[in-house]
Amino acid sequence: MAWFLSLCFAIVFSALSNGGSATTRVIHPPRYLDTLLPNGNFELSPKKSNLNKTVIIGKYSLRKWEISGLVEYISGGPQPGGFYFAVPRGVHAVRLGNEASISQNVRVKRGSIYSLAFGTTRTCAQDEVLRVSVPGQLSDLPIQTLYSSSGGDTYAWAFKATSDVVKVMFHNPGIQEDPTCNLVKNRGFEIGPHTFKNFSTGVLLPPKLQDLISPLPGWIIESLKPVKYIDKKHFFVPSGFSAIEIVAGRESAIAQIIRTIPNKFYKLTFTIGDAKNACHGLMVIVAFAANETIKAPYDSVGKGGFKKASLIFQAISSMTRITFYSAYYHTRLHDYWHVCGPVLDDVSVIALR
Repeated sequence: MAWFLSLCFAIVFSALSNGGSATTRVIHPPRYLDTLLPNGNFELSPKKSNLNKTVIIGKYSLRKWEISGLVEYISGGPQPGGFYFAVPRGVHAVRLGNEASISQNVRVKRGSIYSLAFGTTRTCAQDEVLRVSVPGQLSDLPIQTLYSSSGGDTYAWAFKATSDVVKVMFHNPGIQEDPTCNLVKNRGFEIGPHTFKNFSTGVLLPPKLQDLISPLPGWIIESLKPVKYIDKKHFFVPSGFSAIEIVAGRESAIAQIIRTIPNKFYKLTFTIGDAKNACHGLMVIVAFAANETIKAPYDSVGKGGFKKASLIFQAISSMTRITFYSAYYHTRLHDYWHVCGPVLDDVSVIALR
């Protein structure tokens, strides 16, 4: 995917020198273009009215550039969803969704040979390509291998000008997708609130009606009652260091909105278990995505354990909500005042070829 979260491929054009992203160098005279392209470092941001969160709205809203398809304007650093994105150079960059492109008309000298330099990176290890073109010339540059640890690489691409003005285009052809690339942010709930070392009660995460900003990055507490954030030190956690215990039955739900391609098939997998806290009985996590639903059972004896469940669904729009809740209410075996429930962990959505 390019950065279109329903895919698995992110192309970022960012700064080259002095924060530049796209520059041109004439291989033989004249040399007057040896500089950044207009807004080649993307530091001239779109107007706020032309942004829907990070998505740029409008063909000419990215200053000095023309865009097509889903293009996002991002800043380096912590991102929504609890991950960190290192812009290869400078502060700002653009992400290209599947089949998206950005382009700019550049004045050149007919017959001269030019070198176009730019920074680029990707998110998933796969056979990704970045298509760079001018009229009459096109190349698909493989970028599946990163050659530096600083967040991205700098490439140079040469072309011969066939006119006095050429349209330089960067395009994500979306040819390759990595089916192992997970579309879920914070899939294992590893990024979340602080858990106290000397307390074993877990941390209740209030519903969005009480807390518009979720303390669990990437997730929405979409219910009337809270869910519980539990840690490995005090509870049984299927994977990693943290998980979610759904403590209030149908009144306790957690959700995430992911980006998908309409009509494409995806596989949702997750883990259901118990927290080794004497919560017992037949547990069922109900999960749904698009028009599909699964009821995943787990027979708990309250001593820890888990099993995997999966669901295949077909996306019906570019945004798909995945939601989880407990079908039943539970209490501890010898403490009926202490509510508890099934544990949810390791949520994944991958695209099927």
